[in-house]
Amino acid sequence: MGAREIIKEANPEFYGRYSNLEDTDEFWEFMVRPLRQSVRVNTLKAPLDVIVGRLREEFELERIPWVEEGFFIKADNLAEVPEHSLGLIFGQEASSMIPPVVLDPKPGELVLDMAAAPGSKTGQIAQYMRNEGCLIANDPNRNRANVLVANLNRMGVLIARVTMMNGVKFGRFRNTFDRVLIDAPCSSVGMIRKSWRFLRDWSLRDVVTYMRLQKKLIMAGYEALKPGGTLVYSTCTVDPLENEEVVDHLLRNTDARLERIDLPVKTSGPILEWEGKTYSEELRKALRIHPDDNDTEAFFVAKVIKPVVDGHE
Repeated sequence: MGAREIIKEANPEFYGRYSNLEDTDEFWEFMVRPLRQSVRVNTLKAPLDVIVGRLREEFELERIPWVEEGFFIKADNLAEVPEHSLGLIFGQEASSMIPPVVLDPKPGELVLDMAAAPGSKTGQIAQYMRNEGCLIANDPNRNRANVLVANLNRMGVLIARVTMMNGVKFGRFRNTFDRVLIDAPCSSVGMIRKSWRFLRDWSLRDVVTYMRLQKKLIMAGYEALKPGGTLVYSTCTVDPLENEEVVDHLLRNTDARLERIDLPVKTSGPILEWEGKTYSEELRKALRIHPDDNDTEAFFVAKVIKPVVDGHE
């Protein structure tokens, strides 16, 4: 039985919906193919070349094109790799390394990671900030926040302050943060390659529920962003309701604009019309990544800029 038939049998509603998005054999095959293992080298603990040199003595590495510190690695069990236990490397899916690269945080800035757990992107942000500045790492769930704290400690992140707020409440901190990352809770279609439960449990009702939350989060994050600042919105799903629909909602209700993302990553075309609704042409500047594009999880990334009004912040 082929991948298409397996998915159709496991969740007919899922297949029916996303066959309207892309209906090639490659799309369905890569949707269920096991993920390549990848790691991010943590330069907060040691220089990149030193860690990579140590890893190459034992493992086969392949550099991930869009992030200098990212590598595909062939290892039976990362948990047994000493460099992982010491926080010198962190297991992180290759496409999930894109949002912090696009965010491009600088040392000394005030940065908000609105949905931070388990902390892979938070650690990557702190790495780019060189542990200088302040990074608010938020997750409203106590158990997830505990995992976040443990991972940040292992990575040697010194500038993070972990909070447990409903992300929507950050909207009251108007014009405060230099940069905001919203790696939004989503239906996790891209994570089927990690766990079959994301296919088995998928429902359109959940997609709509997530979309409503995502719209609130992106509006709150934009409120909290300083004029001239950068907000990155990302998900690990392919559904237009959670991607283009959410960013289009922001564009139609604020003065936000999108900036084109220039990375060596293959993408699928944007969805500018879905279920009878037309979306802004600005969305051509976002990245829509399907599993078959780069042999990774599915991902969506949009880079939002908040204009400076009349030359004043």
